[in-house]
Amino acid sequence: MTEQQNVTRLEYEGKEIILIATAHVSKESVELVKEVISTERPDSVCIELDQERFDNMQDPEAWQKTDLVKVIKAKKVGFMIANLFLGSYQKKIARQLGVAVGGEMKQGIESAQEIGAQLVLADRSIQTTFLRIWRKLGFGEKVKLLFSLIWSIDEEVDITEDDLQEMLQQDMLESVIADVRKQFPQIGEVLIGERDQYLANRIKNAPGPKIAAVLGGAHVPGVKEEIFKTQNIEEISSVPPAGPWAKVAGWFIPAAILLLIGYAFLVDVQTGWQQLSTWVLWTGSLAALFTALSFGHPLSILTSFVAAPFTTLNPVLACGWISGLVEAAIRKPAVEDLQNVGEDILSIKGFYRNRLLRTLLVIVMTNLGASIGTFVAGADIIKHLI
Repeated sequence: MTEQQNVTRLEYEGKEIILIATAHVSKESVELVKEVISTERPDSVCIELDQERFDNMQDPEAWQKTDLVKVIKAKKVGFMIANLFLGSYQKKIARQLGVAVGGEMKQGIESAQEIGAQLVLADRSIQTTFLRIWRKLGFGEKVKLLFSLIWSIDEEVDITEDDLQEMLQQDMLESVIADVRKQFPQIGEVLIGERDQYLANRIKNAPGPKIAAVLGGAHVPGVKEEIFKTQNIEEISSVPPAGPWAKVAGWFIPAAILLLIGYAFLVDVQTGWQQLSTWVLWTGSLAALFTALSFGHPLSILTSFVAAPFTTLNPVLACGWISGLVEAAIRKPAVEDLQNVGEDILSIKGFYRNRLLRTLLVIVMTNLGASIGTFVAGADIIKHLI
């Protein structure tokens, strides 16, 4: 593509806006960003980063200081896995092309500093994006998404020059889950459409009469249209609360199970013990099985079995948090695990080899097993009582 095709100029309420389309792992994009900003000397330079990704770019090793126990207690395990996976995927592609990850964004930051322009972090929080995607999926879709991502981990990525040009039309976040998006169309609206709105709003409200924006090529068409529209930033910047059914189900299912087991005891003590055993065995066994599939420590597996029958009756607790804390305490991540996490996260073998990643896997898989056990045990109890 020529420079003219990669640079879009707009006039909006007396402001000149220059959109620079880039591929996130392209040397040519880095050079284009440097040339356009140094030539145009805009008052503001907007980059497709949020505060957290900007901080990580400034200090790439900062995440290694993260307290895993705090991550588990803060319920941010899924977010940590998604961030690590995304960053590692980008690095894998960048190594094949011999470039630095996010080079065009780093160049945008440097060029803004060189000319004294205002730097604007224009993207929505990546955590908000992930959480909005997660909330749009039902339980079955979440399970399907999880396994789709797991099976895609070991896929080889071979980038050609044609692929590089295609990246100008694809968002990096989107490229990581491109195949998954085909199965879940609603993801695309959150991943691209909503972020187009957010980016456009930040760009057109950046200070100064001349604004340059460094964007992934996939966002330029949408941002170009959204510049002239009105956006509901408050709505797309918030994480939608769990639906009323999810809240009700969170407490209704445990309450129903307890009532059914209580009823079984009223009918016949032996039947009551049988139904209680059914609950304990199904929830405990499936939670323990999924922990074992993650190659969790024997004590973590035992913890899952013991904790699942209780945590599945309390929506505030999660069995995976408890087994994860046990796993983290017994198999504390070593320096080598932290250093190799970027490579290990891109292979199933690496997940099992790396203590940090294995702990995260134990948490996710244990919760999944306990959830499946809840439905299986509940159905079994109802069947026998009927």
